[in-house]
Amino acid sequence: MQKLIYFFLLFGCLSFSQQDVQKQITAILKDSTQLEAKAIFGIDNFGTLYYATDNNSFHKKTKDTIITYANFQLGDITSANTFNPLKLNLFYKDFNTVVILDNRLAEIKKVDFNTIQPYKNVSFVSSGYDNSLWLFNQDYQYLELYDFKTNKIKLKTVPVQSEVLDLKSDYNYCYLLTKNYLYVYNYFGSLIRKIENSGYEGLAFNEAHLVLKKDESLFILEKNKSIIKPILHPKMLIKQFLVTNETVYIYDFNLLRRYQLKIE
Repeated sequence: MQKLIYFFLLFGCLSFSQQDVQKQITAILKDSTQLEAKAIFGIDNFGTLYYATDNNSFHKKTKDTIITYANFQLGDITSANTFNPLKLNLFYKDFNTVVILDNRLAEIKKVDFNTIQPYKNVSFVSSGYDNSLWLFNQDYQYLELYDFKTNKIKLKTVPVQSEVLDLKSDYNYCYLLTKNYLYVYNYFGSLIRKIENSGYEGLAFNEAHLVLKKDESLFILEKNKSIIKPILHPKMLIKQFLVTNETVYIYDFNLLRRYQLKIE
């Protein structure tokens, strides 16, 4: 009898796993918008758009207004994290500097890692909880959770052994994409998942899903899942891509396309 119970439990688990793998995910085009931007960094649930233009200005565009931040002394904006609209962070890799902005794009803090002791050679930056930033220390090849108010390191992860391609995070999780693996950390810095990278080049992330790019194709890792599945979408060049809840945005040739994810 006990063996029979184990059999049915195992059969149920296998059936559920197979159904999960076979789920088809399709990106359905909803609309498109003309936009001249050098880079797009984020779109929130209300349609607020964060982007940079050729003059290295950072813009926040709502339905009614556009406000701008510019710091020409720091050059190109390498990345910007817009997960927390009250503490936006702009990373200027050439100057090893991060600028924190409020929701009106006024400076809260400028962190120059060249002047901080010990010196940090930072190659990737993303937002953490409270006043913290996830930093990838290029010299030591590990992530640091850095408090920009107290100038203290809260934690460090174990070093990685391959080239880092991308970094994204929110209050709870941090995703580090390297040439060999995708690493998933919790806010304590503990490694909770490690998935082999089969050619993914970049990622986009929000609370619901992680989307990865390989060549001109997109893939999805659903929340609390470990299987990466393809997204069916029209073939096109993908200069940039973003994800907000069940929506994927693809930007190229001054056109921002909005796709609804359909999981069936």
